[in-house]
Amino acid sequence: MIGENEYMKKTSVFLLSWLLLLMMTGCSENTTNNGSQQEEKTETVAAEKHEFNRIKTELSKGVDGDTIEVFYKGRPEKVRFLLVDSPETSHPRLGKQPYGQEAKDFTTKIVEEAKNLEIEFDIGQKQDKYGRLLAYVYADGKSVQEELLKRGFARVAYVYPPNTRYVDEFNLIQKQAQQEEAGIWEVENYSREDGFHPEVMGESKTSSVLETEKLSKNKKTANCNIKGNISSSGKIYHTPDSPWYQQTKAEVMFCSEEEAIKAGFRAPQR
Repeated sequence: MIGENEYMKKTSVFLLSWLLLLMMTGCSENTTNNGSQQEEKTETVAAEKHEFNRIKTELSKGVDGDTIEVFYKGRPEKVRFLLVDSPETSHPRLGKQPYGQEAKDFTTKIVEEAKNLEIEFDIGQKQDKYGRLLAYVYADGKSVQEELLKRGFARVAYVYPPNTRYVDEFNLIQKQAQQEEAGIWEVENYSREDGFHPEVMGESKTSSVLETEKLSKNKKTANCNIKGNISSSGKIYHTPDSPWYQQTKAEVMFCSEEEAIKAGFRAPQR
């Protein structure tokens, strides 16, 4: 028979071994849980940073205010800017719309001058029915869509989920442009949800005419007697000694020839 002291000794050893085993198991579980929590935290931080993949491309050419052509995967591809719409310049049905040329010139300039041109896809479809890539475009890190909206050269449009990553930011920028009456927002009801409406500007009004009218605001014509006229011959100014001065319809008045020239007008050919 085992003596009482020896029995107590063996029991103590057993209990001590069991406690050590429990402690080791607990530490292992804590380590595993901490590791999982750390991974989840890292994934959450990455998601919060919105680290979306941007793809470097090379410019082929500018096409329109909201479209460019780039070399993608070794071949030229047209890229239609997501979530924005600019007036047309050479549409087969709509023709040339006010502010269309300004939008095209701006986009072409910013992408041609960029040292680093990138595109970014959203989580939805990557091509439209015309085979154009649908993407956000960045010129030296700047969003081209945002720059167009700031200047009133585009409106927020063609919002088709799930390609809506930046729609809230774009709407805020558009609201600011509307308050400032920039570009397409200068004339009430020109830009609407269904597109652009040149008819609200009158038959002869273009963005160039609107710009010259803008120059005339708050100007006293009594002291500014140089007439500016826009016709098929271009933007021409007439001084009081011009033979066509009396019959010229003034669309804008200038206080000096220098001011007229700066606005893009020229003297009539004699």
